[in-house]
Parts: sequence; structure tokens; C-alpha cells
Amino acid sequence: MNKVLLIAAVAATLGLPASPAAAQTNEITIGISICTTGPAAALGVPERNALEFVPKEIAGVPLKIIVLDDGGDPTNATTNARRFVTESKADIIMGSATTPPTIAISNVANEAGIPHIGLAPFPISPERAKWSVMMPQPVPIMGKVLYEHMKAHNVKTVGYIGYSDSYGDLWFNDFKNQAVPMGLTLVDEERFARPDTSVAGQVLKLVAVNPDAILIGASGTAAALPQSALRERGYKGLIYQTHGAASMDFIRIAGASAEGVIMSAGPVMNPEGQPDSALTKRPGLALNTAYEAKYGPNSRSQFAGHGYDAFEVLKRIIPVALKSAKPGTVEFREAIRQAFLSEHEIAASQGVYNWTEKDRSGLDDRSRILLTVKDGKYVPAM
Repeated sequence: MNKVLLIAAVAATLGLPASPAAAQTNEITIGISICTTGPAAALGVPERNALEFVPKEIAGVPLKIIVLDDGGDPTNATTNARRFVTESKADIIMGSATTPPTIAISNVANEAGIPHIGLAPFPISPERAKWSVMMPQPVPIMGKVLYEHMKAHNVKTVGYIGYSDSYGDLWFNDFKNQAVPMGLTLVDEERFARPDTSVAGQVLKLVAVNPDAILIGASGTAAALPQSALRERGYKGLIYQTHGAASMDFIRIAGASAEGVIMSAGPVMNPEGQPDSALTKRPGLALNTAYEAKYGPNSRSQFAGHGYDAFEVLKRIIPVALKSAKPGTVEFREAIRQAFLSEHEIAASQGVYNWTEKDRSGLDDRSRILLTVKDGKYVPAM
């Protein structure tokens, strides 16, 4: 019998104990820590929702899926990850939905020697590289297409406003590493915290220097805060958003101020516009059809794609690992790790994965598209 265990986010919030699970040989245990509450819930909730459309078994082996809420907090994420290791005896760990808790989970997974699939972009240092891979597109791939668009539209000066955390750092550092050598000049850097409800001071500084374009390094619905504030303060230049903002919620929150934004996004946001030869088209259509049938038209989300794609990958990885080891064993975890390296051209809604020992994102330019908002809808950007 297929067995799926979903532990509600409220249980984690209230500190309710999870049932200890001994290592099993007849099911594969997957522990998932994501933020379904807190400032980044707009990212974690679609990832959780996507689990409704993933397989309940792979290669005839049932999946036992345990979901805990970390609220976007690295300390909570660490606690969840350690529970997966000690109580659940997880074969695979996933999470989180934002960068800081993902780093925390990666640290635990690598200490324990358990395969970890990150659902947010995060820096994979040498000490985290052995056991961690990530589903989202790395910032350099998504940043390059934005900077190329800036150059093509005669942008010379750029202002930056981003999160005051590791996600904001990723984008700020990428701009310095890629955009500055391309001839773009950074004229102002501003930061804000994810829970902030106003960025008036930062926006006034940006508007005062009046750059040709502004890059917003934020994600989820919070990315709409500086977007709206900039237009309300009369900024007329181009505004660029990162792929962390790619969801219909961004348009809903930003309203009319979203018009004309330039956004890098994953292919799942527009599989209908892809050629039939694109390997990302079929999984993207499958996810969006199921997701929008349940959650309504235009509810598609890049973050749902990350959660869904993790299981598209496992559909390729797990059968390979099962040939040499059984679930619940150290050998199975190692076989999973090796299968990430041996399997190639793994098609999913957000890209085609080819991981190596050094490339832990495994993605190329097939994982990105460029969108803008016109009349309240995402359309391809020119």
C-alpha cells in the first residue's frame, strides 16, 4: 500500500513530537523542511502544495514523505533537519524555500551523509558540496539574462535594493561579478529585511540618484514592496526582478506597479510558449494543468515547480540507486548521491539537470526565460 505521511506545519509550530521511525527497507523516507508560515510562506506554500501532484511510489517502492514547517528560520530548519536524521532516519532531505534555512539544512545533511535537495538558491561551499544539490536556477544563470537585457536597452547606471541576508548578497555579488565587467555601473546599494513593511527611506535614496535601471534582489510577495514604492515615488526607469519573485502573487500584490517589470523566470511560468522540442515543456504543462485545476487559473508558481521537480529528478535517481542498495541504509544514501552524478539530461519543469561533483545546480540556459508584465499578465519580454 502506498504510504504518504504529511506532518502539518502547525505541529512543528507547536512543537508536537513526531513519531520516531526506525530505518525501513520497504519504503523510502523523505524529510522536507519548508516555510509554510512566516514572511516567506508565499514561497513555501506552493512547494508544499506541489507535493499533491508527485508520485506516491517510485520503482514500486512507497515514499514516506514528512513535511515540517521551519518558518524561514535557520534555527528551526536545523532542528527539523536533525529530527529527520535522528528520528525519521531519512534517506533524503529537502528544503528549505529560502536561502538562509537551506544553508542550515545543507550543513546538517552533509554532516550526517544524507542526500540533500535544496529548494532555494544557496551558496554551495566545498564542505557542503558532497551531499547537496539544488533545484532552483543559480543566480549567475538568471542574472546574466537580466544584465544582457540592460545592455541591449542602453542601461548604463543601476541601483540595487535587496534583502539584508544571504539571498540579497547572492544577487549583489553577482551584479559585481558579471554586470560590472559588462560595463554597467552600480550607483547605489540599499537593503531591507524580509519582514519589513516599508522601504520608503531606501527608495528615496534610489530615486534621488535616478539610475537608468534598478535591480531588486528579493523573493516572494516581499519583492512587490520596493516595486510598488519605486513607482509610487515616481521612478520612471526600468525595474528588474529576480526569479525569486516569479509568481502570480507578485502581480496580485504589486498591482499596477508591476506593469513593465523585467523578470528572469523558470520555464514553468510559460511552458505554452516553448517549442515542442523543449524538454521542459511537457513537465511544465503537467504541473500547471494539475496545479491550476485545484488552485485556480493563473495560480502557477515557480516555487511549486521546485517542489515538483525534485520528484521528477527522484523518478530518475531512485531506480538507479535501488539496483545496488536498499532504503534505510548507508549504502542506499551513497547510491543516491552517486546517481545524481551518473544520470544526465534529467528533464523537469524548470530545467534539464546535469549535475557534476563541481556543478551542484546542474542547469544551463534552458532553465531561464525572460518575462514582463502587460495588462496584469506575464508575457515574454523583448
